[in-house]
Amino acid sequence: MGNTRYIFVTGGVLSSVGKGIVSASIGLLLASRGYSVGAIKIDPYINVDAGTMNPYAHGEVFVTEDGGETDLDIGHYERFLGINLSKKHNITTGQIYLSVIMKERRGEYLGQTVQIIPHVTDEIKSRIREVARETGVDILVIEIGGTVGDIESLPFLEASRQMRLEEGFDRTLFIHVALAPELSTTGEQKTKPVQHSVQELRRIGIQPDIIVVRTRRPLESEARRKIALYATLPESFVFNSYDVDTIYRVPLILEEQGLGNVIVRRLGLEDREPDLHEWRWFVERLTNSSKVVRIAMVGKYTRLRDSYISIVEALKHAGAHLGLRPELVWIEATDIEEGNVDVEAALSDVDGAIVLPGFGKRGVEGKINAIRVLRERRIPTLGICFGLQLTVVEAARNILGLKGAHTTEVDPTTPYPVVDLLPEQKKVDKLGGTMRLGASPVRIVEGTLAYEIYKTTLIFERHRHRYEVNNKYLDLLESAGLKVSGWSPEELVEIIEYDRSIHPFYIGTQFHPEFKSRPLKPSPIFIGLLKAAAKIPI
Repeated sequence: MGNTRYIFVTGGVLSSVGKGIVSASIGLLLASRGYSVGAIKIDPYINVDAGTMNPYAHGEVFVTEDGGETDLDIGHYERFLGINLSKKHNITTGQIYLSVIMKERRGEYLGQTVQIIPHVTDEIKSRIREVARETGVDILVIEIGGTVGDIESLPFLEASRQMRLEEGFDRTLFIHVALAPELSTTGEQKTKPVQHSVQELRRIGIQPDIIVVRTRRPLESEARRKIALYATLPESFVFNSYDVDTIYRVPLILEEQGLGNVIVRRLGLEDREPDLHEWRWFVERLTNSSKVVRIAMVGKYTRLRDSYISIVEALKHAGAHLGLRPELVWIEATDIEEGNVDVEAALSDVDGAIVLPGFGKRGVEGKINAIRVLRERRIPTLGICFGLQLTVVEAARNILGLKGAHTTEVDPTTPYPVVDLLPEQKKVDKLGGTMRLGASPVRIVEGTLAYEIYKTTLIFERHRHRYEVNNKYLDLLESAGLKVSGWSPEELVEIIEYDRSIHPFYIGTQFHPEFKSRPLKPSPIFIGLLKAAAKIPI
């Protein structure tokens, strides 16, 4: 048995109640006291990972340094804690059952009837302890996805119940996050849903040690008293996460209520003075910056903003650093394509733009049309992944006159395949986990805009793609004013940019810079974009 303490965070009443932000906030409060903290997100779906899910169903697929395609909450953990997590920090039902079945096939359970208890629950506990053992953290925060009462999450809740018995009361902590809705007619905060949620937890053998109540406005004292009484807790163990202007303020309001102190005392740890000075500075800059820059967000999943959550957060990080407030103008590429949006008008009053990543045919022509306008109007632009690839397609068509130029992802029969499948992808016969994934080195060419932004010749950035710019067309593209300013070790295109004589700031990245942006360490390329949009020298 190691020295790691385990905090299990569960959710009640409904999904998307804010467990991820509460879990990340708990991690930050403990890290601010000098403790090493890790975080795990448990997702009860049977998918092995998030990689094959539609963003409309699941939100963004967050990519870890080691190439894991994970739940977006892993991104929140990395941003709040300022650390890199691995694919092992996202556990799914699919992973657990796949592992148990493979063990059964290998004969590791020979003679046994394989069951949820103990085989599945043992596998869950083993995965959690493996992360604790490999990272050696003082405290591991484990968020159990879904809502208490869902059939899918029962094995994970049972595993956490068993861990309390095995690890001991002083080394385990259960925090329950549940919604107290407010009636619009009376303004009354209703505690019954929280009470029922706690009852459901108890039914499966878990008594929460701390409750965090989600509300629209600060929790009233009478509502707090009711919840504490029903949950058999002191009122001082009932906390409130109410709606605030930014998610980054949540750790501060929980700290003001004393959550950090209660957790460390409950876990038998030294209660150190938290150092949240830099975090407070960031939150104040984020919320008080008054100079607005309007950034067009051109994408195909804009109706669910969580599809691009890391990009949105990266813009906030850069904006706070510069004292700017990015105002996002969402433009649905499909609407441009179908003639429902006049792209010229939509882009007439923006200061900058991001051509967002995505997959598939829908909305592609809308994006290409937007790219043309952004190029012709010399609007500062960042193209990410598919945004880079379609920038190349637009240049091939509209500058070089290569009629029908395209990416073979959309048009396999294009006469000018300026973007094509990576060579190693041509033999891939499975879609899950088979893209170019995770961090790899990028060599930046000196004397380029990319070099001015990063101020180094070597960076490491995360990837998630199958297609690449076709090197056979690089000479032609260079003649159109597009030059390569970043290369992979395999001589694949990582960064392209327009010559400054053609466009003052148009840069595209094959990698996803948003995944490594942090509140206290913004991504350089987002800083560059906002500087260009605000007419600040790079």
